[in-house]
Amino acid sequence: MEENKNEPISERNERLKKLQTLKEVGLNPYPATSKRSHKIIEVINNFDANLNNQTELILAGRIRRLRNHGNLSFVDLEDVSGSLQLAFSKKELGAEKYKLFVKLIDSADFIETKGQLFLSNQGAKTLMVSDWKILSKAIAPIPDAWFGLKDEDERYRKRYLDLLLNKDLRDIFLKKALFWEVVRDFMKKNEFIAVETPTLETTTGGAEANPFKTHHDDFDLDVYLRISVGELWQKRLMAAGFEKVYEIGRVYRNEGSSPDHLQEFTNLELYWAYADYNQGMQLTQELFQELAIKVFGKTQFISHGMEYDLAGTWPKIDYQTEIFNKTGVDVLQANELEIKAKLKELGVKYEGDNRERLMDTLWKYCRKTIAGPVFLINHPKLVSPLAKAKLDRPELTERFQVIIAGSEMGNGFSELNDPIDQRERFELQQKLIEKGDKEAMMPDWEFVEMLEHGMPPTFGFGFGERLFAFMFNKSVRETTLFPLMKPKISLENDKKVVKNKKEV
Repeated sequence: MEENKNEPISERNERLKKLQTLKEVGLNPYPATSKRSHKIIEVINNFDANLNNQTELILAGRIRRLRNHGNLSFVDLEDVSGSLQLAFSKKELGAEKYKLFVKLIDSADFIETKGQLFLSNQGAKTLMVSDWKILSKAIAPIPDAWFGLKDEDERYRKRYLDLLLNKDLRDIFLKKALFWEVVRDFMKKNEFIAVETPTLETTTGGAEANPFKTHHDDFDLDVYLRISVGELWQKRLMAAGFEKVYEIGRVYRNEGSSPDHLQEFTNLELYWAYADYNQGMQLTQELFQELAIKVFGKTQFISHGMEYDLAGTWPKIDYQTEIFNKTGVDVLQANELEIKAKLKELGVKYEGDNRERLMDTLWKYCRKTIAGPVFLINHPKLVSPLAKAKLDRPELTERFQVIIAGSEMGNGFSELNDPIDQRERFELQQKLIEKGDKEAMMPDWEFVEMLEHGMPPTFGFGFGERLFAFMFNKSVRETTLFPLMKPKISLENDKKVVKNKKEV
């Protein structure tokens, strides 16, 4: 058996010897089933009744603490619901069974125990064990809850231990599960139908982002992991006669990492026929407020040093006006050189030199100081290739973004359903791609063909798990169960390269 170099060799070897001894005495160290009759929380909540009735209970879980005192040993047994003290007595178990427990069982092992409840001399609720069996022998010990896993890289790499040692961290993910459950209940209450759309696409429609690319061997075809939750597919459903649909799913964007950005994350997108972005703002506000109350029990939050309250009616702010007030630049009139000069003056790094990308970068600079919640409206058509143009100002669109704590928390608009207009905007995006813009939207000409058959007026909206992270005042990485990590070998090679460069 290969040794784990990260564990003390002597302790690991001792546990391996105990594993072998368990097999030799006929105890299967890894049985397939358990006869557990109760969760620990059920025992604690009904302790007096079980104590009076002398009910025999079968509990199972992981040993978190083990104290041997000659002929009596105490164990703290833990399952997902809680922890309970167990007592192992030589008198109760018999000499041989007790001896096997003391010599072969360690902290971190999973065991099944049978017994009855009593109150210890110190008044602790305790199960006196009359029989036990091993469920899983742990070869490696668990780090001390206080001193172990302080390094951030190690915490993410051994997330299972991080979660085991940190109840507050486990609570984050219980709340995250509730978060999406509330979203689903809200969508059902509002008569939206859950759908599933492809995650592999021949064109990545529905957003502006750099995609992950792979190859479909059977079709001998390059395909992309989706960058939106099926936006162009869900709109096809509007043309197909559906009127309210939504999907919650994973999205992939081959871009940089930050506390608020990962390359793989969960988003929701919904589409609502015969509705526009004004109705959409009302629906969005109601959804966010319901999440705040049902998941967190409040509407007032602090995220990234900013205070905001999701209650009440959210104000609207104008894209052009907001940028002008913060920078003095009129983005509808300024050319590329003028926007570049302002970005340089502000010390803002930017990529690409087309007007769309520069305008978006300038807005993101302005966004950072807005606590919100607000609806940002009146986006230029240039930065909104899928949104319907406003009738009174055709250079702008019927689009909104939810801004909270200096970040975008949702994006919605009256969907463009004019096939001629959509074709022209896709042609513009194609030109940007040909000039090297990696984030420009790939045209989907079959989608344009669908629009030619007719799609009703439709509102679309999407938001992601970043909202949950902000409500918890944590980074998106911290609220992700298993964020992507570089393999250790690759990480060590990176460190050597950096070291060699410094020496040179």
